[in-house]
Amino acid sequence: MRISRRLAAAASAAVFVLMASTAMADGEKVVIGTEGAYPPFNNLEADGSLTGFDIDIAKALCEEMKAECTFVTQDWDGIIPALIAKKFDAIVASMSITAERKEKVDFTNKYYNTPPAIVVPKDSPITEATEAALAGKALGAQGSTTHSNYAEAHMKESEVKLYPTADEYKLDIANGRVDAVIDDVVVLSEWLKTEDGACCKLLGTLPIDPVINGEGAGIAVRKGDDALREKLNKAIEAIRANGKYQEINEKYFPFDVYGS
Repeated sequence: MRISRRLAAAASAAVFVLMASTAMADGEKVVIGTEGAYPPFNNLEADGSLTGFDIDIAKALCEEMKAECTFVTQDWDGIIPALIAKKFDAIVASMSITAERKEKVDFTNKYYNTPPAIVVPKDSPITEATEAALAGKALGAQGSTTHSNYAEAHMKESEVKLYPTADEYKLDIANGRVDAVIDDVVVLSEWLKTEDGACCKLLGTLPIDPVINGEGAGIAVRKGDDALREKLNKAIEAIRANGKYQEINEKYFPFDVYGS
């Protein structure tokens, strides 16, 4: 089970360092927090390395900013408090830009935007990704996410079950303990390609709720840290313009993850 491997690796190596080839020219140091349990965006591997789209984007931004960046893993439900407590300087972890989160942190512009979706077991009688079709069904979601908020707001006739990590809801749907799960369409689609995801199928995507789903995924910084936020925004613009973003996008996805 990957969560056990993740905890073991985190205990022995919680911090990961990337030094861009020109980082010392500026001498800037930035500590980046990420979850490490949300593939293909961010994942802590058995060998202690961090992989995924978020991680590669963060490394490209650090290189563009000529910064020395350190990565720290943090459980999702404590990731904003840890940022506020100065455990790290920025969060690069597929965090949706929402009004509620903006009350606690500041965000860069988005660096990608994808819709939520529903997955069900392959033999499920549920045929539509709608509130009516999911009424009376147990619906799993990772807690403290836009997806759990979406489920609670739009799937009121479902029994919404919340989990600390995506790994745990995946285990429960594979073992028949929930009828469906909700998450980002890319996260679910990538999981369905794996052996563990062979149990299930993508039922469909859901309409984006701008209030809940926000403006896309952005990088969170502490309130008032305008200098870092502006540097990150300029770096996002730069890698979008110079082709680096497209290179990373194509490494993970056969479509444009940036969105409209």
